[in-house]
Amino acid sequence: MEFFFADWLGTPVWFWLSFAGIVVLLTAFDLGFLHKEDREMGIAESLKLSAFYISVALAFGAWIWIERGADLGLKYFTGFFIEKALSIDNVFVIAMIFTFFSIPAKYQYRALLWGIIAVIFLRGLMIAGGAALVAEAYWVLYIFAAFLIATGVKMLFASDHAPDIGKNPAVRWISKHMRVTDELHAERFFVRVPDAASGKLVTAATPLFLALVVINLADLVFAVDSVPAIFAITTDTFIVYTSNIMAILGLRALYFALAAMVHRFHYLKFALALVLVFIGSKILIADFLLGGAKFPPLASLGITLGLIAGGILYSLWKTKVSTTAADGSAAS
Repeated sequence: MEFFFADWLGTPVWFWLSFAGIVVLLTAFDLGFLHKEDREMGIAESLKLSAFYISVALAFGAWIWIERGADLGLKYFTGFFIEKALSIDNVFVIAMIFTFFSIPAKYQYRALLWGIIAVIFLRGLMIAGGAALVAEAYWVLYIFAAFLIATGVKMLFASDHAPDIGKNPAVRWISKHMRVTDELHAERFFVRVPDAASGKLVTAATPLFLALVVINLADLVFAVDSVPAIFAITTDTFIVYTSNIMAILGLRALYFALAAMVHRFHYLKFALALVLVFIGSKILIADFLLGGAKFPPLASLGITLGLIAGGILYSLWKTKVSTTAADGSAAS
């Protein structure tokens, strides 16, 4: 029993085991029950399943609040909502990746699921590295803060441009060093095909595998923003990791609804840019203007939610106005 109550990275082991159990159960339920067969997910089902995942994440945050106090509970919710909002930007890139590789909707869910399983481990490595850096040198947080502010300012003034998936170094390397089939083979990532020279069966990757690789690389790029953002809120490794993973777990469910209306969130990126600037500035304000006093977690959560909600509502209103104007012009 002592093992379960021993601290690991500042949190009792039984907290970590409880979280791991939730992740395993959700993944098994998703893969083994909801999606035994590959099929296309409709928008209504996507929204219902996403609501379920968000409910689980919020319930988990409430449990943290009760067991570990309001301060960490608020920080968990702040990190969760920031990561959830940043994932909307990720959806646009994922949709482009699937389009480039001509992946049908009924096979996209499997690629997203295995991609998120990989993300659980990759984010863990990044967060462990960040925690080790912060533990050794607190001033690393100032680097994170400066990076977030710079990234936010860049997002505010950067022009929209679609990434060229075909020029992705990973795609070019795999295409050069591995056999890759020209066509999909249902949901399979690898298949056995005859070698052109010898006629013997050899292993070849499919376009679905390439899509999976690029999706994971894209997530690493997005993690460069989201991981420093949560460290700027709290250095508690448990809160950093769980808020990130809980937001990502529901991404595959939310993807199909967001992908169908991602154009309606055009102005959200400006709100996210302001969130990154605010989170980065919060460290500098607390240490240099408040004399080391903590920035109130409730105020931090309120400002974060206000900016995200404002960005979403303004985007929906602005795109609705644009659509109405376009329809009116077409009618006349």
